[in-house]
Amino acid sequence: MSEVTRILSAIEQGDPSVADQLLPLVYDELRRLAAQRLAQEKPGQTLQATALVHEAYLRLVDDEKAQHWNSRGHFFAAAAEAMRRILVDNARRKQSKKRGGDRVRLELDQFAAATSEPSSDVLDIDAALVGLASADPQAAELVKLRYFAGLTVPQAADALGVSPRSADFLWAYARAWLLRSLGGADAQP
Repeated sequence: MSEVTRILSAIEQGDPSVADQLLPLVYDELRRLAAQRLAQEKPGQTLQATALVHEAYLRLVDDEKAQHWNSRGHFFAAAAEAMRRILVDNARRKQSKKRGGDRVRLELDQFAAATSEPSSDVLDIDAALVGLASADPQAAELVKLRYFAGLTVPQAADALGVSPRSADFLWAYARAWLLRSLGGADAQP
């Protein structure tokens, strides 16, 4: 049993003192995943990778909510989901009218780039992901692991408990489903 798995098991059994031991073991990997995800965000993102990791970690080891992790992969899947929710909440907060969400903010040097960039809005992706989850929950989970946690297909397959070949087929299906849902070039009415 790895050190991370042992600590996760102790946290699950209600020992809050070991939570302090977990962060140093997983911090670098979580920070790398957060940095990868934030690199895909629109310019002007105010959320930093460190803040995203800390917020996700606090949600994961919350003493009031019992967490149950079967493995290291399960923990990182939960971390990916926590990061996704934080990013979605942040995007919704920014789009609220209270914070000027109905106004478009462009800097002069970004004007040309903004008119030709494809839309990869977090809220659009989240809405498409919710639709995929209702059609195929396992495919949606695979997308979360690949897109938000930055896992490779074999790593995601291991976290989901499926073969890499099955994960490849599921990944192809999920990408096609999301492309159509997001109004990609091959979308049919």
